[in-house]
Amino acid sequence: MDKSLNNKPLTMRIRLLYSTMSEKEQLMADYIASQPDTIIHGTITQIAEELNIADSTVFRFCKRLGYKGFQDMKISLAAETSSTLGDIHDMVSEEDDKKTILEKTFHFNIKTLEDTLKVIDDADFSKAVDTILNAGKIEFFGFGGSNIIAQDGYHKFIRTGLPVSTQIDSHMQLMSASQLKENDVAILISHTGNSKDIQDILKTVKKNKVKTIGITGYTQSPFSQAVDIPLYTLSEETDYRSEALASRIAQLSILDALFVNLMMALDEKGAESLKNVREAIQYKRL
Repeated sequence: MDKSLNNKPLTMRIRLLYSTMSEKEQLMADYIASQPDTIIHGTITQIAEELNIADSTVFRFCKRLGYKGFQDMKISLAAETSSTLGDIHDMVSEEDDKKTILEKTFHFNIKTLEDTLKVIDDADFSKAVDTILNAGKIEFFGFGGSNIIAQDGYHKFIRTGLPVSTQIDSHMQLMSASQLKENDVAILISHTGNSKDIQDILKTVKKNKVKTIGITGYTQSPFSQAVDIPLYTLSEETDYRSEALASRIAQLSILDALFVNLMMALDEKGAESLKNVREAIQYKRL
């Protein structure tokens, strides 16, 4: 089992792994979501017959999620169902007025942040901070919507006084990646990690033995397995917002948390750098 799943609720483990599951595993995952009581009160044979799959398939599914077996998974599901009943996020409906949609959107974002906080590995996050602090150069990479997050990361980190850069154009990103050295760090942002562009960047920097930090929502993607330090986000999809859109607020928050940690560690040096930035841009304000 991936270490990022340690001590995580069953439904959260399913959401993290769902995109990499086989058709039968997704069938099992969907059944758990729609029929939790049937799972809790049923036997492995009953569930297997209901879904027309083998008992062994159900057992392997439980093992993949990190449980000893079906009974162990049932206990976890029962405890989770009991503690979270009534705390289910309401999806936006066509009958909702503007204020209701506003409230649901905010609640959804709050839930995304809370869920992401649960899946971030403390040791990996601490390692990311130390790696950035000791880097010769820091560079952000991302494409499409993720490039907006990369630009925001640059906008924050330039205030630290650390050597940081980013590019917008895909060709320029690849060219810049090719120039990074072994003591540099690449921060790669991709919700799925499946785009060819981000894979090309990762391949290029790994060739140069550059340290890599990946901010992503998929624990079992080749991207998340290849980066040195993965930092995971977790979000749900609704009728009007995709996971990729919802995950952005979590990605931004991870960068915020990294920035604050860096400024705390840099102490007077960071404060002096921030002061210089503020003095430089104050004349741009009316």
